[in-house]
Amino acid sequence: MNQTASQGVYSPPAHIRVVALGLIKHKTRIFVFEAHNPETQEVFYRALGGGVEFGETSEAALRREFLEEINAELIHVEYIGCLENLFTYNGKPGHELVQLYRCDFADDRFYQSDSFQACEVGNKFTALWVECDRLRSGELRLVPPAFLQFLEDT
Repeated sequence: MNQTASQGVYSPPAHIRVVALGLIKHKTRIFVFEAHNPETQEVFYRALGGGVEFGETSEAALRREFLEEINAELIHVEYIGCLENLFTYNGKPGHELVQLYRCDFADDRFYQSDSFQACEVGNKFTALWVECDRLRSGELRLVPPAFLQFLEDT
């Protein structure tokens, strides 16, 4: 037991979150969502996906998240690697293991539009196609940063 817990003050231990993200590339663009850090107001971009639930494989989580968020089915799903991501968001430290998959949309309509409205647990966000060169150059910030390595490999 740590000293804080033995003195009667308890804070839950931090945990490592496991997430699955889908790298979908079409010509010179990649499919991501736009977000911002409320504390720093910094805008960033991240591939779609989400948390892996207990008893669920990371591939099943990826497929479920795409269905829940933008009602999209995935095909050609191929595991390409794992990233460890340590970050600060809204003033709080985060730690995640990212299971990364290369994949495609089953429905070609997702390649036709530039952006889509998406929703996750009542939170609306925009999913969009972004030129890879804007991410590579640093003009737009892609997270986690190690994701760029996999972008170069496609």
